[in-house]
Amino acid sequence: MRVGIGLPSTIAGVNGHTIIEWARRAEERPFTSLAVIDRYVYDSYEPFVALAAAAAVTTRLRLATTIVAGPLRNAALLAKSAASVDALSAGRLVLGLAVGAREDDYRVANVDYHRRGKILNDQLATLRSLWESGAIGPRLVRPRGPEILIGGLSDQAFSRAARYADGYVHGGGPPRAFARAADRARAAWRDAGRPGLPQIWGQGYFALGEEAAAKGAAYLKDYYAFTGPFAEQIAAGLLTTTQGVVQYLRGYQDAGCTELVLFPGVAEPDQLDRLAEAVAAL
Repeated sequence: MRVGIGLPSTIAGVNGHTIIEWARRAEERPFTSLAVIDRYVYDSYEPFVALAAAAAVTTRLRLATTIVAGPLRNAALLAKSAASVDALSAGRLVLGLAVGAREDDYRVANVDYHRRGKILNDQLATLRSLWESGAIGPRLVRPRGPEILIGGLSDQAFSRAARYADGYVHGGGPPRAFARAADRARAAWRDAGRPGLPQIWGQGYFALGEEAAAKGAAYLKDYYAFTGPFAEQIAAGLLTTTQGVVQYLRGYQDAGCTELVLFPGVAEPDQLDRLAEAVAAL
């Protein structure tokens, strides 16, 4: 199992220098990807812009969106943004897409929240043709364009992953929850007659150390406040010790995870070193 790290691009108040230095330092440590998540109505950076900045100071790490809410963007803009980051990074983009669950994001984007599933289906049906036709530049680095992952827990999400994508990305939680979702993703893949196995990515949050843990929990409760009481449960799953990280990694590894991305709950630089040490203990 590969292990990636998230950019602190959705932590309120983080400045651009911190984002760039985080990417630079991640490149020097034993991570395999650098990932972002997506939200409009929050003190956060636009995910493709953040990855473009990371592309400028990295050469090795895969750059992943896990996920962006595709329907918040029209298909042409989505195709253009993804192709641009892929070209800037010499073919390192992994494009994770899902419908997203935040109604306020859809309101500010002036997109019908209740049509988001159909919109994403339409986007997935046209993305590769937009890239391959040459109508949406820059020119492809890879023959079919970036790898695509699909997120979500509905039957439709697993069907989308099997029909249109290279794999599935799970939204986080304990290894047992990931294992159930991974089984459904593989079953949908087989039912669609796809050869081999899908990529299956997972993710979680970490903030190592007592002070960082308190700040990280506060961030998660704020970021996921739209979920109501469930935000407390998300915060309770924050990984705060090296032992907790190692157990989490092993659980995901045993469940057949292809790549696990851990997102920071705080943007302190020492968190990269602490997580790197935990990964080395796996």
